[in-house]
Amino acid sequence: MTLLDARQYDPERERKRRLRIIGTIILLLLLGLFAWWNRFWQEKHIADKFFTALQKQDYETAYGIYFADREWKQHPQNHSQYPFNEFKQDWGPGSEWGVIKKFRIYGESNCPGGGSGVVVDIIVNDRAQHAQLYVDKSDKTISTPPCDLEFH
Repeated sequence: MTLLDARQYDPERERKRRLRIIGTIILLLLLGLFAWWNRFWQEKHIADKFFTALQKQDYETAYGIYFADREWKQHPQNHSQYPFNEFKQDWGPGSEWGVIKKFRIYGESNCPGGGSGVVVDIIVNDRAQHAQLYVDKSDKTISTPPCDLEFH
């Protein structure tokens, strides 16, 4: 191919090419933003299921969600460090939260310095004091947060 055989410059083709590149970059940025915005989706979903079970006063289901073990009744000895009766005292009608009539997930974040889970902040019954759960990313169990976070 010589210089005289070169393709003729087509401004319309170049404009379409440039638009495709810009469109691809914008799409990738939007996908990245969407992924970042929903990075704690699984942990939020688990906290939502947990509080929905508490709201329905289905403490057995809530206990199973807490330990990520639906079949906990088959082997309650595996959860002897936090038995069901103690769980029901902490989360039942006589607990500091009382009967949970409504709740709203207010925020979620990692603990400073990292960790293997996510702190989920929940407003319970429109109280000023928020409940916080720590949902472990690896095994999806719930516990008390290892750090104190304030959500604004």
